[in-house]
Amino acid sequence: MRLVPDWFEPVAEYMLREGLPETLRVAAISVTASAVIGIVLGVLMTLRFRPLRWVIRLYVEVWRGLPILVTVLLFYWLPAFDVGPFHVQLSAYMAGAVALSLWGSAQVAEATRGAVQSIPKEQREAAAALGFGWVGTQSSVILPQALRRLLPPMVGLLVNIIQNTTIVSVIGLNEFLQAGTRQFENVSSGLTGQVAPDYAPFMIFGFVMLVFFMISFPLTRLAAVLEKRLT
Repeated sequence: MRLVPDWFEPVAEYMLREGLPETLRVAAISVTASAVIGIVLGVLMTLRFRPLRWVIRLYVEVWRGLPILVTVLLFYWLPAFDVGPFHVQLSAYMAGAVALSLWGSAQVAEATRGAVQSIPKEQREAAAALGFGWVGTQSSVILPQALRRLLPPMVGLLVNIIQNTTIVSVIGLNEFLQAGTRQFENVSSGLTGQVAPDYAPFMIFGFVMLVFFMISFPLTRLAAVLEKRLT
């Protein structure tokens, strides 16, 4: 007795072959950009130069406060513009990656600010007494400890970005959820050559749920373990 119906095998194979790599690719780009931009902005938020802090705070509050769906649509429908000889029009892939990167970098910036400020000020004073400048103090004393404390939230951010890639399906990017939706439409309309049963949507979207759970659950447990050991 077959546990998996014949009609579901090509559906699942398509979702894993076409949709899952897109989800992971967008997530990888977004997490990398979020980490780089967010850590830099978070460190700068600890400076005493108030105008710079206000500008960064505005950046954080705007992109953290807006719904990600609004940001995705904003950049997807952004008119094409010319930069020198180049004609720039964001694709669905790039619009999704930019939107998730802006949201993620705002989260990382705030977490970095908190991590840096949690380091006792006595360590800064000791570094200054040893002749370290601001750059040396940050790179050799403060940031190594702050990044250690920042690691658990970064793993949590990775989970959130992977899950939020489903939002990009609204602009047509063939990520995992969109791939499942397209296959559901195909089997429902008979385009696959096989008649799907009434429980087809539960099976297809249950498979989406299962795959996301299999990716997210180990990461959430890893974040919990790191939080206990590193903070």
